[in-house]
This record gives sequence, C-alpha cells and structure tokens, in this order.
Amino acid sequence: MQIVRSIKDLRFAITAWRQNGQRVAFVPTMGNLHAGHIQLVKTAQQQADRVVVSIFVNPAQFGPNEDFASYPRTEQPDQAKLADCGTDLLFLPSVVEMYPTPLQTQVSVKGLSTLHCGASRPGHFDGVAIVVCKLLNMVQPDLLLLGEKDFQQLAVIRTMVADLNIPVTIQGVPTVREADGLAMSSRNSYLTTPERQHAPLLYRALCATRDAVLSGSTDYQSAIDRQTKILQDAGFLLDYFRICRSADLLPATENDAELVILIAAKLGKTRLIDNIYFTRGNWARAKSEAAVTGA
Repeated sequence: MQIVRSIKDLRFAITAWRQNGQRVAFVPTMGNLHAGHIQLVKTAQQQADRVVVSIFVNPAQFGPNEDFASYPRTEQPDQAKLADCGTDLLFLPSVVEMYPTPLQTQVSVKGLSTLHCGASRPGHFDGVAIVVCKLLNMVQPDLLLLGEKDFQQLAVIRTMVADLNIPVTIQGVPTVREADGLAMSSRNSYLTTPERQHAPLLYRALCATRDAVLSGSTDYQSAIDRQTKILQDAGFLLDYFRICRSADLLPATENDAELVILIAAKLGKTRLIDNIYFTRGNWARAKSEAAVTGA
C-alpha cells in the first residue's frame, strides 16, 4: 500500500493509473477504522481497479464545543487494517495541506443541511460539503463510496455532487452492525460498559417503529412516542426521532411509500445516530402474500 501526505504525490499516483485506463474508487474517512470502513473498501475493490482511502479529521465539520481535539486518532492501526485488506493508496493529509489558507469559499447545501443533525450542529454539513468537495477535486475518482449510517450526510453529498456536476458516481453502502444491532461507529469507543449494554436499544427502537408503520399504522407520532419513552427510561437524551421521506428527509405522510426513520440521541457523553429506511407498500404487500400462501 502506498502512503502519501501531499496533494502533489496523490495526483502523481492517480495520473499513472489513469494513463493505464484504470478505474478509481475513493473512500473518505476520519480514521479510527472499524469493520464498516473495511466493508466500504471491499465494496470499492469489487467495482474499481484501484482504491484510494483518505484519513483526515476535518476541523471544519466540528462545532466549538464538539470533540475535534479528543476524536480518536489511530493512524498506525488504521494503516495496518488498510494494508491487510489490499488498499492501493492511503492519503494522509495534514490540516495545513488541506487548508493552507483561511477558506474564503463556502459550499453549502441549503435546506437539507439545516434539518435534523444540521439543526443541532449548525455549520456541520457545510464543513462536510467543503472537505468532500476538496477531496473529490484532489482524487477525481470514478466512484465515491459512503456508508449509509449517516443518511443525511449521504443525502447532502448526493445533492452537492448533482448541483455542481461533479463527475463521480456515488454508492451508498449498508450500515455494518455489531451482533446486537448497534451501528458501528468510531464514537462507540466513548461508551462506558453500562452504556454499551444499553446502546443497541437505539436500533431496536428504529425496528419497532418501522414495524408499526409497516403493520398499517398511520399515527407516526404515537409510534415514535412509545419508543421514545423506552429510550428515555434507559438513559437516552433524544435529539430527534422522525419518520421522513427518504428522497428529501422532510416529514413523511401516510401517502409516502419510500421512508427513512432518523434518530440521534446522547447516551452519557456519546452522541449516537442511526437510521432505517424501507418501502412501506412493498414490504406490507409481501407480508400479506406470505400470510395468504402460508409461507
């Protein structure tokens, strides 16, 4: 695995691949890699000749009172994991390499960036948009792979790429979970042992709410309220818990079929996010048909 720290060396390596007609996939990360990140790399390897992974803890997407300074940085173990799974190139830029001068240009996806996580983390998605835009300009990949755990982030980047005509195909990769359902996240390491035991309740609440919708309930708020009480009793402090249209993340109505349930909550000092998305009509129809046929 080749490791580069400068934009110049990154472009030099990729230019050589391009001259050989090779297809390039890109996986941007903030490090502290887990099985979810490795799944992104493995998916990329199935669809491209070369895979570039970046590790950069982006200060632009952290608020003044957030965990930029304490965010887990595990460069050596991360390098070993990426080498073991056959990554072609690791881009490890410094903050100065990424932001040599104060930014005078802003990349902002209006509307979408102010919903949900954007409401409680003002400016967060602007920081995500600018760093991903810069990385895409540096790598110029054919394929960008992003995890679906942060569904809103994926939606923001899809919108940015479409609006700016950036020539890259985006592929969302399903969330990788622990055996008890907890979505893998670098921030899971913040959880205490008792908190880690309660953390899977977040995913169970999503599943229970989905099942209530799929069973025919159109009283979305009651379904959410039932699960909210369970989570609060377990010590979660809810930021948001909403049933939305997956296309634009606006509130869903009973006429919408393509849905996503978004949730964010603090457990102790750790902020956890998760989601579950589904097509209401297809699932309900399949369940009905299975009941009729006895399958």
